[in-house]
Amino acid sequence: MERKPITTSTIRQMKEEGKPITMITAYDYAMARNVDEAGIDMILVGDSVGNVMLGYSSTIPVTMDAMIHHTQAVVRGTKYALVVGDMPFMSYQASEAEGLLNAGRFLKEGGCTAIKLEGGSEVCPLVKKMVTAGIPVMGHIGLTPQSVNQFGGFKVQGKDVAAAQKLVDDAKALEAAGAFSIVLECVPAALAAKVSEMISIPTIGIGAGNGCGGQVLVCNDLLGFSNGFTPKFAKKYRNLHKEIVGAVSEYINDVRDRSFPAPEHTFKIDDEVLEKLY
Repeated sequence: MERKPITTSTIRQMKEEGKPITMITAYDYAMARNVDEAGIDMILVGDSVGNVMLGYSSTIPVTMDAMIHHTQAVVRGTKYALVVGDMPFMSYQASEAEGLLNAGRFLKEGGCTAIKLEGGSEVCPLVKKMVTAGIPVMGHIGLTPQSVNQFGGFKVQGKDVAAAQKLVDDAKALEAAGAFSIVLECVPAALAAKVSEMISIPTIGIGAGNGCGGQVLVCNDLLGFSNGFTPKFAKKYRNLHKEIVGAVSEYINDVRDRSFPAPEHTFKIDDEVLEKLY
């Protein structure tokens, strides 16, 4: 059966049919090709590119131009998955007009299908304008990394009654504003499951238990690209850090003992050509 490209309608239908949605955060052409071939439903070009690919300590320094650059690369490597561009810090907070224009850049320049932005009820007027303009929107509530300084660190959200009720209210508000899905990050599993039941659009969990409509992980965490810190909610399916370091170490040894390149890696020339050189 030929695979068809995923659309926002596909994502909504998966929610209706109770079929879990898969999403991976990726940042470049090569990784996009791999995860798309594997059959992933959605690829998020996350502003976590700042931490994962650019070496920043947070997502705050990431610019719109950087996000467009990485989104273009991911789109070029994708045939089937729905690509979502992540609105970086201060690309939509200053004014709704600026937010609308920047969201449009993701579709016009980046080539993606949808955008994601952080925030609940306070961003809903902007979400509504984006949707009205024809820009599909994925919401993001719970732990929102762009607000990490305000939260005082990366902490689980929604643990008391007031905070849990705000999460519910924000999810309902985003649904009413026209969002096609919502990321729930670092939320107690039972609360995330309850929120997921209370709205008709799918939730995508990251550190929010398996009661959500789908799950998202950063590709570098999933693949074990680093031997450094890995979030509690991230399952490491491979240890590519060990494989990569081992492979490069073998290459270094082969070069130094001149076993690489071997004859099968080289090109020949007739001896008589060499003899005529002076």
